[in-house]
Amino acid sequence: MNFLRNLLAAILGCLVAFGIIFVMFFVFASLLGSGEETVVVKNNSVLELQLQSSINDYVGNSGNDPFDVFGENSLGLDEILNAIAVAKEDNDIKGISINNTFLMAGLAQSQEIRRALEDFRESGKFIYTYSDFYMQKDYYLASVADSIFLNPVGMLDFKGLSSEVLFFKDLQEKTGVKMEVIRHGKYKSAVEPFLSNEMSDANRTQIKELIGSLWDSMIEEISSGRNISPENLNTIADTLGGRTPELAKTNGLIDGIAFYDQYENSLRRAIGVLDSEDLNVINFDDYVIRSNKKNKKSRKDKIAVIFAQGQILYGEGGSDIIGQGIMNKAIRKAKDDEAVKAIVLRVDSPGGSALVSDIIWREIELAKEVKPVVVSMGNVAASGGYYIAAGADKIFAEPTTITGSIGVFGTIPNMAELAADIGINAEQVGTNKNAVDYSLFEPMTDEFRGMVQEGIEDVYETFLSRVSAGRGITLAEADSLAQGRVWSGVDAKRLGLVDELGNLEDAIAEAAKMAEVEEYGIKKFPRYKSGFEKLMEDLGGVSTEAKQSFIEEEIGQEAYSILKQVKSAMEQKGVQARMPFVLDIK
Repeated sequence: MNFLRNLLAAILGCLVAFGIIFVMFFVFASLLGSGEETVVVKNNSVLELQLQSSINDYVGNSGNDPFDVFGENSLGLDEILNAIAVAKEDNDIKGISINNTFLMAGLAQSQEIRRALEDFRESGKFIYTYSDFYMQKDYYLASVADSIFLNPVGMLDFKGLSSEVLFFKDLQEKTGVKMEVIRHGKYKSAVEPFLSNEMSDANRTQIKELIGSLWDSMIEEISSGRNISPENLNTIADTLGGRTPELAKTNGLIDGIAFYDQYENSLRRAIGVLDSEDLNVINFDDYVIRSNKKNKKSRKDKIAVIFAQGQILYGEGGSDIIGQGIMNKAIRKAKDDEAVKAIVLRVDSPGGSALVSDIIWREIELAKEVKPVVVSMGNVAASGGYYIAAGADKIFAEPTTITGSIGVFGTIPNMAELAADIGINAEQVGTNKNAVDYSLFEPMTDEFRGMVQEGIEDVYETFLSRVSAGRGITLAEADSLAQGRVWSGVDAKRLGLVDELGNLEDAIAEAAKMAEVEEYGIKKFPRYKSGFEKLMEDLGGVSTEAKQSFIEEEIGQEAYSILKQVKSAMEQKGVQARMPFVLDIK
């Protein structure tokens, strides 16, 4: 009896303790949340733009979740653009200071931020920028500024774009673990690293043309910002004309060479205060808290913006994985919500599972029967990313968007050689002829390869039919644009794979026009798990993010990148509609 009494007391004590902890968390988070009201912008302030964490198009219910303090310290592109728009109309903000190194955003995201800054300048306010060294993407963003400053012993990286592809054929032969590959598409070279030790001519051609188109888009905007012709910019790149501060200034890439304290004095002069006076600087992260509460349209009619970002994998999905679970729920909610008059699907994905892509495609088709669906493409909307976009009423892409890659492949790991080397022999028993269709420890048979190839061809034909119907072209025309070939947004527009070049705001405006609504608010989907929910899940053990961070720190970023590529290839299940290579643009 005493034992039961003590057991119940212990259980009750644990529950009470957990309840107290929960309440403390809630109170703590609420107190922090109430601190948002204390974000004050003094008169004559400079907004400091530093973007040194990874940027997603959308991070969920940021700013609305009282437990967001427990989440990752990251900003969504939507928040960044909104903050810049609010700052444009804020009389207390006199200008923006960009102080950024290693911009962790995709090229299309960087382009959207740059255009938001261009719009900010139209208010008559200034933009200055300073860095100890400018990486190429940082400089692309900085070129929008009125004045660009560089540390006297700094450097500016301006040499053109390049891409590196890793090949694993020799590694497979040395380890005895290989990837059996079945594909359709002349350019579907996601599997090429497992078949060869060098790049094919077809792959080299498509990469060269792709990065050439991206570079041309960057050069065009830098040319406009710096008043240097594209020809001269390419000459500067070829001669490394920005490698020293002196050369960078002589060639017109920057305006001033200064230490940071001297740059601060330039900011003081820009807002009209003495060098001896305090400089009012507002941190961008703090300003986002303020701006999230402003510029919110609370109209009755809504445009739903559904964010699809990350690899496409079977399952529920999350903030960096597109799964049919979370995506289809979001599409259905937007479709069934009478206040939502149109849907914009924002896609940032290199693709993945062909099955999941088709499941999401079908849900979009059902939504189109009820209200307009417009797609906005971000950094990448390739292969499966294009698959889910193909059926939309209208498609927008940035000039620097990477898209297309209409093709499919399958990879299956095989350890037969390794098994033989280490003395493993696998024997199979089945009730029917095809009961045992494939073994990891036996060479792939021609019969099984034929069946897989048949599946690949079926999926490819389905993919083509989706593109053909969505874009209003014949199957032959779709096939001529397919074969796994990737295109820039500019080329995709020329070829008819997208309708317009433009950003997310352009897509939203078009959706509203198609729905015949003039005043509207924005409703964002899906809802991701809050920081507190993630914290509670991770209490039982080390989180996946923590493990990944630890491994990357121990082995280094480049080695970790290779490890992720190999791991990703080994984990691919089913037929893949995925980008033809891991594009590492430098």
